[in-house]
Amino acid sequence: MPDRTPRGLFLSSLNRCQRAEGFASAFYDRFLAADPEIPNKFRHTDFKKQNEMLIQSLRLIGGATTGDSASLRELRERATTHDRHHLNIGASLYAFWKQALLATVRDFDSEIDEETERAWETILDHAIAHMIRSY
Repeated sequence: MPDRTPRGLFLSSLNRCQRAEGFASAFYDRFLAADPEIPNKFRHTDFKKQNEMLIQSLRLIGGATTGDSASLRELRERATTHDRHHLNIGASLYAFWKQALLATVRDFDSEIDEETERAWETILDHAIAHMIRSY
């Protein structure tokens, strides 16, 4: 029986998106076009590596929502690298990130439904709240 928890729906959808070629690059195309400030944040980025990191980060977010200690530790580390003293990713940019990600998921997950989209929103909101608190 499939896992119908928000985490289960999120990870199943993420797996489908990952199998669809071009998911991460399509997300970054959309995200970079969302606001003039965003491309500057990625000016020195190796996007081949960044695309892999996106999937890894989304998996860790899924783990963190269930209290997985390794995922929580890594999420705290990511929050530190994104805070005002490091990459300086302010709260306003997370709305663009979430919007671009959800739109890309809708394009790439052939099985997306309202419940799965709500699961994505729940999981992403959890991570975004943590990142903003740590800013």
